[in-house]
Amino acid sequence: MPRKYSPKPKMPASANSSAMRPVIRPSLYVAVGASAGGLEAIEAFFTGMASDSGMAFIVIQHLSPDYKSLMVEILSKKTRMKVHRAEEGMPVMPDNVYLIPPKKNLTIFHGKLLLNDQEHVKGTINLPIDIFLRSLAEDQGDKAVAVILSGSGSDGMRGVRAIKEFGGMVMVQSESTAKFDSMPRASISTGLVDFILPPEEMPERLLSYAKHPFVIKAERSETVISDEDALTRIFAILRDKFKADFTYYKPSTVTRRIERRMSINRIDEIRDYVAFMQNYPGEAGTLFREFLIGVTRFFRDREVFDLLKENWLPEILDRASGKESRFWIAGCSTGEEAYTLAILAKEYMLQSGINRDLKIFATDIDRDAVLFAANGVYPDSIAADVPQELLSKYFYRKQDSYQISRNIREMVVFAQHNLIKDPPFTNIDLVSCRNLLIYLQPVLQRKVLEFFNFSLNAQGVLLLGTSETIGEMGDCFESLDHKNKIYRTRGRFKHSIDARELPQAPNSTYRELETRFPVARRDLHVGDERILERFLEALSADNFPLAVVVNEQMEVLHIFGDTQGYFKLPSGKLSRDISKMAAKDLAIPLSTGIQKVFRKNEALRFSNIKLRDMETLKIVDLRILPLPRKKGQEPLVAVFLEEVERPDILDKTQAIQAYDLSLEAEQRITDLEQELQFTRENLQATVEELETANEELQATNEELLASNEELQSTNEELQSTNEELYSVNSEYQSKIVELSELHNDVDNLLNVSQIGQLLLDENMEIRRFSPKVADVFKVLASDVGRSLSDISHQLENIDPVRIIETVHKAGRMAEHEVRAKDGRWYLMRVIPYSVGPKVFSGTLVSFVDITRIKLGEEALRASEEEFRALFETLPLGVVYHEADGSIISANNAAARILGLSLDQIMGKTTMDPRWKMIREDGSSVSGEHHPAMIALRTGHREGPVVRGVFHPEKNAYIWLSITAIPLFQSGASMPTQVYATFEDITEKRQTEQDYQALFREMFNGFSLHEIICDESGKPVDYRFLAVNPAFERMTGLKSEQILGKTVLEVMPDTEKFWIESFGEVALSGKPTRFEKHSSQLGKSFQVTAFRPARNQFACVFAEVTGGDEAGKSAHPDDRDS
Repeated sequence: MPRKYSPKPKMPASANSSAMRPVIRPSLYVAVGASAGGLEAIEAFFTGMASDSGMAFIVIQHLSPDYKSLMVEILSKKTRMKVHRAEEGMPVMPDNVYLIPPKKNLTIFHGKLLLNDQEHVKGTINLPIDIFLRSLAEDQGDKAVAVILSGSGSDGMRGVRAIKEFGGMVMVQSESTAKFDSMPRASISTGLVDFILPPEEMPERLLSYAKHPFVIKAERSETVISDEDALTRIFAILRDKFKADFTYYKPSTVTRRIERRMSINRIDEIRDYVAFMQNYPGEAGTLFREFLIGVTRFFRDREVFDLLKENWLPEILDRASGKESRFWIAGCSTGEEAYTLAILAKEYMLQSGINRDLKIFATDIDRDAVLFAANGVYPDSIAADVPQELLSKYFYRKQDSYQISRNIREMVVFAQHNLIKDPPFTNIDLVSCRNLLIYLQPVLQRKVLEFFNFSLNAQGVLLLGTSETIGEMGDCFESLDHKNKIYRTRGRFKHSIDARELPQAPNSTYRELETRFPVARRDLHVGDERILERFLEALSADNFPLAVVVNEQMEVLHIFGDTQGYFKLPSGKLSRDISKMAAKDLAIPLSTGIQKVFRKNEALRFSNIKLRDMETLKIVDLRILPLPRKKGQEPLVAVFLEEVERPDILDKTQAIQAYDLSLEAEQRITDLEQELQFTRENLQATVEELETANEELQATNEELLASNEELQSTNEELQSTNEELYSVNSEYQSKIVELSELHNDVDNLLNVSQIGQLLLDENMEIRRFSPKVADVFKVLASDVGRSLSDISHQLENIDPVRIIETVHKAGRMAEHEVRAKDGRWYLMRVIPYSVGPKVFSGTLVSFVDITRIKLGEEALRASEEEFRALFETLPLGVVYHEADGSIISANNAAARILGLSLDQIMGKTTMDPRWKMIREDGSSVSGEHHPAMIALRTGHREGPVVRGVFHPEKNAYIWLSITAIPLFQSGASMPTQVYATFEDITEKRQTEQDYQALFREMFNGFSLHEIICDESGKPVDYRFLAVNPAFERMTGLKSEQILGKTVLEVMPDTEKFWIESFGEVALSGKPTRFEKHSSQLGKSFQVTAFRPARNQFACVFAEVTGGDEAGKSAHPDDRDS
């Protein structure tokens, strides 16, 4: 389980209530870290970033606490996303940008931003980017993305490690494009960066990564883990290249790392990724480093190290009086934990006044990490983890980094070591293996814990990560502190290091791959054979207290039993040479005997070897046996040591020889003593010379150290201030560019504007003007700074200076229409304005040429007068209605026709109950059905319609023909006014009624028709509009059957002659007269046709008796075939 950021922040009170509401979460949380020179990179990044990506962006910068940041304004112009300055408890939403405020450190917890005051302690460096990245990694896991841009120092380096530890992605600006490359270089040096790109190329790769199936899916796909062949092939490639087997790593760890590399390389299928690894060998190294991500830092989990310092380190070191104490840091990564333990041990020994021989073995499978640790140089960001007192005591400044002191470095031995494959160390007092077991499957966890149990001395202490446990190894370890995972070995069940085999890998295709990929065998033994089996074969049924297996290079391969002080690891570089590891009195017989056995391939025994350099005098027997071997196997020997109380009776069946150190070594010792004496004399002379020089240098060095510490502190403060000032300067430079652009915009606007503009200060002195103002004031460029009262003007009958002075005093805008001497008119507008805290800072005077408007107004006025004259003399009544129906204007004809005065008409509405209106059938018309109101509602012309209106003087209804036309304002969809015209048709209507009566009583037949033409204008039919009773009697066609219909609909067989003849009358207007016989009716008719209106014709016909039936017919409407 990943550890949460400690201490846990306190959530706002509203957190619980808001948790019940559904919240849209960002697809990724992108933290953008930048410092000096980062503004341009940030702008380039957000300029290319889509505003609807679904990601959230948090920008962390080194900001000056003394200047207001302008980043919100600057960044808002580069992106369409909303830009916020972060506030306490603010939830992080997709497609939003959040900026760190000055004087604050920013963290995130449960998707909400939390602010903390920066602590400025002398000698320490605040690292806001590292702080936020660490909290983001712990809060969002694989949804976290780190983007490191230009900046000085190493801020972000530790955060990058945290992001990778929790499965996130890291993107860094290329050093060549960064103004300050320290921050990008520090992050790149971790070897954990996924992309190194210029800022403008980052958005495209980030969007591509965010859209990959492994990134956007809610749950991890089973694709990777289910394809055993591809997974085994990947393991084989890694094992072939790096001699590391990841078969027993936890599947979740393996698949997560592989999926991330597939996402970054835009690969969807695992088999394609296998091919990619084979084609691009560098990818194997990248994946190897992904599997081995070691996130560590000095004093990580401070509580654990405090407990070690107070309880377990004193116990171990106090117990080690007179002998060497040995610590083993397994999986040391880049060495921070090893040096931390060395510093704590050194501090305890100094405080207690004791001196112990302490050796710390720090091992890791990653060769690059071991080399980094052995170098002992760390970025200046470690100042955030190492207490200032210890930092100045055990580190010294080296440019922009810290070097571990020599006395600490000599306490630690770094070595590349495969914890699973290589033999463990022995006689260890403290084993620390933190956050390694969590990545291993249980079977491998147990194997490693058995190794640790074998390595530890009695009362030895085991330290694990806070998320790890001893599992089923409770019979081997007892818990000292369950919370902090500190254990002590019980000193039992110490199997030999080869006693427990790992089971075969579960993948059935593994053996098949071995034939295609020549890799080392999967077992955890040296060479191609099982050493343990060969050794047991040689022993038969013998029992032994201590045995060591050695190869021809004198290297120890395996140790069986307790070394009891016979062997110990030498100081300096790790060596497995048995002659260097052996006790002093044992070294010569061992090296001599082993070489003889390898040379003669015969067993050899030395008896009664006296070991004087032990705590007590011991006498041992030494046996050396060649191990059986087959063809192609490496020659090995077994060395047996057996302590004896008295001289044993030698076995006569073996080639045995008593060993006397004085006889065997006498000559060798004599030679070495002579050489030593010569060397000693030379050395003594050199030492005496150096001692004098050293004393002088020590005094000088102490003074320099004191000065250096002061300079370092001052330099760090200056560097921090310089970064802040650079950021502020970048923001101001950006603002200057914006102001310059704005200044140019204003100049161009003034130059191209057709409005004369004059800007005056509070003393009425000219500050700026547009060229067009020269038409009013005779100003030149050299007049800037002069008082306006000194400048002549071209206006008539007005003093513009006095008007401006009035505005100065009143502080209110003024407008005047003024005339120039050349006859042009201007709208003069004087506007006061203020800048900043001042109430009044000057005046803006503008002159808008309104000559065309004035001429238009005069023309409009003349037109209105003409219209008014026409309006008043028009014989038709004209009335204007507002939108509510009220009358706002009427002419004299309207008053005359309605029998009312204009005063009586004005203001009335159509809803006035004194208005009485009827239809032709006598039914009453309500006000809302007045034609004017209908036109207002519909927006369409209404009429002409005939309505009766009560005339008060005549005490009777008069008949009016009314037309209502709506009026619209520009752009309006509904009318705002309507005007209605009406004509008195009372007499005309009476005449029509008289004519209609005559029409009905006529003896002759009468019909009215409308001609119908085709597209070319040729008559093709005609329609019945009206017929009188005589027509019905003569033809037998009833009006209700034919009105509205065409002649071809009524009589389909009508000849074209009648249509063409009547069409000629309707179109030309020439009347015609003829006789025609109707054979169907047996009658002849005299027909007269004329045009009463355009496209119409009327027929009057009378019956003719005695006519020629052959040449004549009835009315053309007759149904004669």
